[in-house]
Amino acid sequence: MAVGGVMRVAAVFPGQGSQCVGMGCEVAERSERARELFDRAALVLGYDLLALQRNGPEERLRETEFSQPAIFTTNLALYAAVGDRLEPVVTAGHSFAELCSLVIARSLEFEQALRIVAERGRAMQAAARIARGGMSAVLGLEAEQVRGVLERERANLGGRVGLANFNSPTQIVISGDYDAVQAAAAAMLDAGAKRVVALNVSGAWHSELMEPALEPLRAVVEASDFGMPNIDVISNVDGRPYRDVATIKRNLIRSVVDEVRWHDTAQRILEYTPGLVVEFGASNVLGALMKRMAGAPATIVVSDFGGVERLQALLDAPAEANV
Repeated sequence: MAVGGVMRVAAVFPGQGSQCVGMGCEVAERSERARELFDRAALVLGYDLLALQRNGPEERLRETEFSQPAIFTTNLALYAAVGDRLEPVVTAGHSFAELCSLVIARSLEFEQALRIVAERGRAMQAAARIARGGMSAVLGLEAEQVRGVLERERANLGGRVGLANFNSPTQIVISGDYDAVQAAAAAMLDAGAKRVVALNVSGAWHSELMEPALEPLRAVVEASDFGMPNIDVISNVDGRPYRDVATIKRNLIRSVVDEVRWHDTAQRILEYTPGLVVEFGASNVLGALMKRMAGAPATIVVSDFGGVERLQALLDAPAEANV
């Protein structure tokens, strides 16, 4: 939908699991704005993030203390490369990628947000070393069915497992002790799940196994200077737009152990009647989820410079072509 001749755009950002070797490299080569963000990131982090993304190894990039800064910076580099023509009416990020939304909404400066992301990644990696964890996506069962299987099989799982991400009504992510998650996956298939997919992560994010990460994250969040967003940022902790800084801080801290309510977030985005939803990142998972929703608008993924150019062409098209 276009209002006043201007396309209404929603910007969304993927989180953990969207990393891959090579991401962000092309856009950094072809966009001065994107390259500048990677240069600024290197100063904050103390290492060449772009070199890590270019050369890997994949195992290192998969470690959350590196993958979270890499995903965060790549998402924002792709966004920055599009230029000032892009003015979203609403934004959201999956899990820690909510910090991307807070940056583009001018609630937090890039460097401060990256420091939060870096500390979050380190704290979560440290927690993952204490207890080996894993995550799996359960496809084809609703949340209450997944919860019911976990309750019935709890004595047989041999560890802690809970619901972590509500990505769609029938795509629920479970998280917990590694062996228990594997046992739960088998139980889900027996209960009628279409598939259970192990996620490309190095720990049990959004579970009680991450409780040791809370205090280190709290310290860096409380030390940062937040302002109110200048566009609505939808929290994936509760699916509501932020209306005060205290809630932003609380949700960012709790996000390491709380569930990600992405489907509620996506439904809230649709209430803004966007004509286009753009996913900025090396993944198309959020765009694919959005396309399946009733009443969803057009969706595109900007994962490389070609995607940047396609979006620029859409934004520059005559208003009647954008409706």
